[in-house]
Amino acid sequence: MLIENLRMSWKNVVHNKIRSALTILGIVIGVGSIIALITIVKGVTVDMTNDFASFKADRIVVTAIGTPSKMGLVHQDIESIEEIRNVDSVSPTVSGFTSIAANGTVKKEVGVNGKNDVYFSKNQDLIQTGRGINPLDIQSENKVTLIGSSIARELFYGQDPIGKDLLIGGMNFIVIGTLQQSHAFSSSSINEAVIIPYTTSMQLLGTNYIMAADVYMVDSAQSEKTTLAIETVLREAFKNQEEGFLLRNTQEMLSTINGMITTLSLLIAGIASISLVVGGIGIMNMMLVSVTERTAEIGLRKALGAQPKRIQQQFLLEAAFLSLIGGFIGVVCGVLAAFAICAFMGTSFLLSPSTVLLALGFSMTIGIVFGYAPARKASRLSPIEALRSI
Repeated sequence: MLIENLRMSWKNVVHNKIRSALTILGIVIGVGSIIALITIVKGVTVDMTNDFASFKADRIVVTAIGTPSKMGLVHQDIESIEEIRNVDSVSPTVSGFTSIAANGTVKKEVGVNGKNDVYFSKNQDLIQTGRGINPLDIQSENKVTLIGSSIARELFYGQDPIGKDLLIGGMNFIVIGTLQQSHAFSSSSINEAVIIPYTTSMQLLGTNYIMAADVYMVDSAQSEKTTLAIETVLREAFKNQEEGFLLRNTQEMLSTINGMITTLSLLIAGIASISLVVGGIGIMNMMLVSVTERTAEIGLRKALGAQPKRIQQQFLLEAAFLSLIGGFIGVVCGVLAAFAICAFMGTSFLLSPSTVLLALGFSMTIGIVFGYAPARKASRLSPIEALRSI
């Protein structure tokens, strides 16, 4: 009997091609949305996690917001922080925007970052070719620079930029290194980066202040104590005006970011699920119409001895067929959409079997849940009342 019901259910789905196609479309959109969104979010999450993995727990980020009397940090503040117990080293950052030019090509409003040798010693996988900034470059305010992959490709296409001249803000710099390429969606993309010694950047950008610094600790287990010590130094530097600076522990930053990503993933999955529920409503609507159209058939089958559970089974199988067909098509569409979007954004494409099974299972559940009411209605029709419609 089950095989007969399967055959009849499939025949009814195929017989109403246009109506079945429109009903399946809602499931396709829902399943495709779930697959695509979860895959994209997972790829972005992994990429962001890898980026922030470089923000080791042994680092405290100092941001100088500034006050009317003190616009930022000075060298003396950096030295005071370096003297704190458990502080291994400090990497100041001086940032600004200016124009760069080489080989007749000019780029305006390019971000220039002033760093020191500590930055490169703590990020040894940052350099692709050449060398990083060393203490002599800092002390002598040398006009040397490292550039990102996009800058190197645009200004020195087909050439090795090492040793070449680069005009930065009208000043001549020598390229001493290139940076590793990062993916386009990276939260810390360095493809467009131009890095010079921070002492040189203060001269180039016309500033006497350092706006940020990365403080590296010897023992990350003492981060709370070290943070309090840095806060004491900065409070004294900013004359007890705590609004002049901000301290962030990278471990807390990672926890916050992971929490935000989890919330975003759940929100996106919920939004995608709404479209799948709408598809389920479409299945229920079609099945109700089908029950109405086939009232006489149901009455005749009951009059010939068909049990209500067999009739209910047939209509549930039809709903399951619709949801499964829509689910499989949705998986294919979702995978293709996710692959195209990930390729466009430059993020990792990470499709897991659990995502596919989740989407298919959800679509199947939606089909059965929304197909139950019409199936139950069909099974409870009175044979006499049904036969009167003939």
